[in-house]
Amino acid sequence: MKAATKFIHAGVHPDPSTGAIMTPIFQTSTFVQEGPGKHKGYEYARTQNPTRTQLQNALAAAENGKYGISFSSGLAATDTLMKLFKPGDEIISTNDLYGGTYRLMRKVWEAYGLKFRFIDMSHADNISKYLTPATRLIWVETPTNPLIRIIDIKACAAVARKTGALLAVDNTFASPYLQNPLDLGADMVMHSATKYIGGHSDVVHGCIITNNKEIADRLYFLQNACGAVPGPQDCFLLLRGLKTLHVRMQRHCENGEQIAHFLRRHPKVDKVHWCGFEDHPGYEIAKTQMNGFGGMLSFELKDNTLAAAEKVLSSTKLFSCAESLGGVESLIGHPASMTHASIPREERIANGLVDSLIRLSVGIEDAEDLKADLDQALE
Repeated sequence: MKAATKFIHAGVHPDPSTGAIMTPIFQTSTFVQEGPGKHKGYEYARTQNPTRTQLQNALAAAENGKYGISFSSGLAATDTLMKLFKPGDEIISTNDLYGGTYRLMRKVWEAYGLKFRFIDMSHADNISKYLTPATRLIWVETPTNPLIRIIDIKACAAVARKTGALLAVDNTFASPYLQNPLDLGADMVMHSATKYIGGHSDVVHGCIITNNKEIADRLYFLQNACGAVPGPQDCFLLLRGLKTLHVRMQRHCENGEQIAHFLRRHPKVDKVHWCGFEDHPGYEIAKTQMNGFGGMLSFELKDNTLAAAEKVLSSTKLFSCAESLGGVESLIGHPASMTHASIPREERIANGLVDSLIRLSVGIEDAEDLKADLDQALE
């Protein structure tokens, strides 16, 4: 089944009781049983909900996986994934990643005995030197946030297999339309579905998809036992968003390409981070493992000062200064003070995330209007 058809039809079915083509919002906390233990597959809404079941099936199909597990946010999904491990286990992560993930790993899970290493994964061979008998997980984010670095998922999977570690990929920046990590050897794929999958900046959600039944069963247990589950209306909104993912992503990619080239030519801009440039270090890998280069990019000004960056951030009219990404509207943000503020400055600078870096989530508006908006802000 082709992607455009899959996102609309796979994993979901008309409601059998009414024929409703859209999955109903089952706004209920509990389900009546014929007798103790005699029910219709649903007992309590934290454990299961029919709207959530349909969404989980649809998300699994979108990522070419067998099992989808939904959570109340992307960080709730990541937090639950960390509960697969025990004190003393080591996790290797990329050093350019979402600040909330870094905060969760460093500020929460290190206190419970997990050990984290944050390394450059631009070349997968670099991971091998950090592997130990205690390594249990390799955490990949590609394209990375916010420097749009590309990591070779297939090569990382080969490295993970050497030591028996699991490979998890945060696929938020790419979406299931542009990249399918399970097909490239990953054991788990995570999304902050708040972003491209939802696509309309009106819902918070996270999910994990896997083909491994043992992992899935444990995650379903943790989903119920710990309770970080989404409500049925959130699930309904995600089902709606998924149906238009392919057409939105096509426009995000088209606009992202135009904005990236516009910024690269602009006299006030020093450097643009976007994986669709042929001279981008990860271009060949991106071209192989992705179906497009996406609408996420970041750039640095020639006036490499925080004041200059703040001036641009406060001067746009169509690009709204806000956290998050992946909605139909364009957003502009300052990673150092917003999405990545929890990472110590010295670590950010060492990894290339300078104070003046500006991140764009390019929406699906008219590209000419977006270029005009950036031009007036830069001037």
